[in-house]
Order: sequence, then structure tokens, then C-alpha cells
Amino acid sequence: MGVFALAVTGCDLDMQPESTMTDNGFWKTETDLRGACNRFYEQLNGNNELGGGFSHDRRSDELAWTDGVSQGNWTIPSTNGAWTDSYWRINIANNILEKAQRASVSPEVLNRYLAEAKFFRAYYYFELTKKYGDVPLLLRTIDNTKDPDLHMGRTPREEVIKQVYDDLEFASQWLPDIDNISTKDWGQVSRQAAIAMILRVGLYTGTHGKYHNDQNCDPSAHLSKAVAAGRNLIIGDNKGKFELYYDFEKLFQDEAEGRGNRENIFVKVYGPNGAATTAHRNSRDLETSTCLTRNIVDMFLYTDGLPREKSPLAIIPETSYDDIFTDRDPRLAMTIYKIDEDAYKGAFNPFAFSTGYSIKKGFSLAQWTTNGGEWTDKMIIRYAEVLISYAEALYELNGSISDDDLDLTVNALRRRVGMPAMLTNAFATANGLNIRDEIRRERTIEFIDENKRYDDIIRWKIAEKVLPVDIIGAKFIDDETPKQRTDYDGRLTEADGQLRGKIRYDQLDMYVMEFAEDRKFDPAKDYLYPVPLYEISNSGGNVTQNPGWK
Repeated sequence: MGVFALAVTGCDLDMQPESTMTDNGFWKTETDLRGACNRFYEQLNGNNELGGGFSHDRRSDELAWTDGVSQGNWTIPSTNGAWTDSYWRINIANNILEKAQRASVSPEVLNRYLAEAKFFRAYYYFELTKKYGDVPLLLRTIDNTKDPDLHMGRTPREEVIKQVYDDLEFASQWLPDIDNISTKDWGQVSRQAAIAMILRVGLYTGTHGKYHNDQNCDPSAHLSKAVAAGRNLIIGDNKGKFELYYDFEKLFQDEAEGRGNRENIFVKVYGPNGAATTAHRNSRDLETSTCLTRNIVDMFLYTDGLPREKSPLAIIPETSYDDIFTDRDPRLAMTIYKIDEDAYKGAFNPFAFSTGYSIKKGFSLAQWTTNGGEWTDKMIIRYAEVLISYAEALYELNGSISDDDLDLTVNALRRRVGMPAMLTNAFATANGLNIRDEIRRERTIEFIDENKRYDDIIRWKIAEKVLPVDIIGAKFIDDETPKQRTDYDGRLTEADGQLRGKIRYDQLDMYVMEFAEDRKFDPAKDYLYPVPLYEISNSGGNVTQNPGWK
């Protein structure tokens, strides 16, 4: 890039040259601006910026063998990439916004690259507010170690989010239309990606403010922004630009890559196929005990449109591991393995690899063999998210949603997979269902292992209910299970072929992967990450710790 990029560590400064070029030889042409902005795509994490190198988000009740966040035993770190990496990238954006003005380009070309920098600045500030709440809002680069902004305190979340909206609205005006992005530039952000981000930010911030009773937040204002953005993409100016991919299973494979898949709105490109210049290890991590919990499996509806506790189609008690698939939403069988399906190393056998429901969504045997050199692009925003987020925003804003809007959103996701039952207001009333809960259920099962669940349980303020509970694994049937098994915590016994566990769902032998007594979530503090100690120290104490953390 030919610049000295200033990596902000909280409000501390670390100056590192990015190439042997100097600023005097850069910032002159459109090629220079393009090269500077390309850095964003190199650093973009296809796993939705979790921090800490996660490939699969284990912070919630979704995936088993969870981490310290979901178990409530995390401590205040000295540093955390969730903070430092975001500020590093924000500072790159600020650097571009300041120095791009030097280039000899037209105002339209200049604004196009300013829009790209503003999109990513907004993206990372939003990530910071989700985890930390109030954070320092730094909108310029720092060029010396005596700059007073190095000691900036925390800016209120609402002020940061206002800047996020401002940046995204600028981006939505000046970024190229997605249809005008060339094949060689596929993966670059578009104006539609900026609008989709406004929807994401508005829904998250509005519902977070609503359910956390944040007196500084006007939930309706945020939800109105979300509804307007969703309407724009679905039935407004951008109607017809996007559609759901025809096959849910193939959506997460190579064939759904690129502009030919009109569900793609914003993707992290890992390519070209088979010769990835940047890579991930999705399939390898799926093999190593990344499995769905029974807590989430039970959220899948039956084909009559009813949940397990209401449907007469539910098999209780279960006499086979595969009983969970009978008369179920087809996405269940598209998400986890059945017995004898082709899996990681041959026919799938329960408990051979894990004690939960092993995930097949997005698994590729060809890429698994690369041992970390996988190349399938990662969808950061897909059209299905726009549909279900629009439905949720409508309901949260108005307290209701029409059957037409349910058909446009929730039922579109169901039709894609061949789910027989559709959701209507009359059906919900007749069966004692809550529309809000059904929209949330649809979101949960559609986006399994796409790093949405933790953010959702935080903004809905249900983490204190769903995290400190028994995390249930797979149904154990002795003659369906390998005789020789390796257990993770010693609770699986070999003597009589039975599990030493607890009764679940009115039957024995539902493996308890994590016991409630080993888990906790303190609503007084755990809804926010602890601020790293380094950031507090190097701000001279102006950056303060989040409530409840000591």
C-alpha cells in the first residue's frame, strides 16, 4: 500500500511500515486507491470477526464443547484480538479516508473508494459495540505518540452507532451496484451490501435496546431503519436483484460461489478453487467434535408446522438415533448426519467422533483432505438473512406482521427446502404459537453454524436462560454405537453399554455433554465482554472497565 498504517491498540499506537514505498510515492492514482482498499479484503475474517481464530462459534448453546464465554468462566484478558484487530482495521480505514484526497481522480472515483473505507470502518465499529458496548470513537489517524486521542475514553454506544449509520449511508450512495462489479473483482462490497448492513445494525441495536431496556436507545428509530433497508432490498429499489439459491445443501459448497448465486450479497473470497491464496479449515474443524446440541435440534419443527412439545408426529420415546429425522423440517437432515451417511472417514456412526449431532452443513471431503487449505467462499451476508431480519424488524417495530410479509420472508425459506407447513397468523393462534418466537426459531435453524446464534441470544437477552443449563448431546442406542469409544470427560462408561447421565425428554440415555452445574452466566456482567487490561492502562484509565468485571 505504500503507507505507514497506524495500528491502534485501543488508543495505543504501534507504527508499522506496510511496504518499502513511502507516502510520497503513493496516493496518486486510482490504482493506488484500489490497492489501499484491497487490504480490507485480505484482513476480512470469513467467520464473521469472532476474534481469537474461531472457525465455528462455540459461545452459545448451539455447538457443543463450548468455550469460556458460554461456560461463564472467562476472565479479563491482557489483550484481545476482538478489540485490537478491529481498531487496526479502523485505523487503516481512517488512513485511507485522509490520504485518498491526494489522488488525481474524479470526485466520483474518489467517493467510490472513500465509501469502501467507510463501509469497513462501520463494519468494525459495529463489531466492537456488540462485544463491548461503549468504545472509543476514533475518526482520524494518529501520527505521534503524544497525540491526546491516544488517551480517549469510551464513546457512548448510540453515538458510535450513529457514525456507523452515517458511514453506511455514504457507502450505499457511492459503492458500485453489485451487478456492476466485475467477475475479477467479485467479493468487493457493493451498495446493496451497505444497505444490508444497515438492516443488520438496525435490527441488532433496536432489539438490544428494547430487551435490555436501554434508556439511551430509541428502539423504534433503529428498527425503522432496519425495516426501510429490508424493504429496499426485497420490494423496493433493489427488488429482483437477489433470490434464494435453489438448493440449501449446495448453498454451502463450491457450486454456489460467485455472482451466479444471487443469494450472495457479501462474501469473503478464498480462491481460486483448489489453489487458495488465503484459506480456512471449515471441514477439518467440523470433524473435530463440532456438533449440534440437542438443545437446538429440538427447535426444528415437524412437518405439520408444530414444535416437538406440541406435534403428534414427535416420536417419544425414541428407539433409534435417526428417529429425530422422521417427519421433520428437511433442513435437519441437511444440517446433521444420519446413521451410515458418507461422513468424514466413511459411514457415519454416532459417538464415533463426538457425543453430539455431527454437522455436515458445509462439509467437503475434497477440501477436508487439504488439512487447512480449504477454499470455498464464506457468505458474510446472504439474502436469507435479509428476509428473516426484515420479518423480525417488522414484528418488533409494529407488534405484528401480515400473512403477506410472512409469506415473503419466513415461508420463502421453508419453500426453498420443501417444508410442507407454512406460518400464518391464523395457524399460530390456532396452535398456541407466538409469531415472534417462530420468527426467532426460523432464524436459528436457517443459520446454524453461521455465527449468528450468540449475537441473537445477547440482543434478545435470553443468554441467562439458555446458557447455564445442561447441554444435551445425542440419543444413545447401544446397538447403533461403536463398542470402543473415546469420551471427553469420563462420563461415558463401557461396562454395560449405557451412559452415566440424566433422564432427558422422559427417557434414558440422552448424553449430557455439559452439566448445568459446570456452566454459568451472570446477567449483571456477561452480556458485555471485559475490556482488556492493556487498553485501560494505556489510556491512562480513561477507558474504563465494563460493569461487574474486576
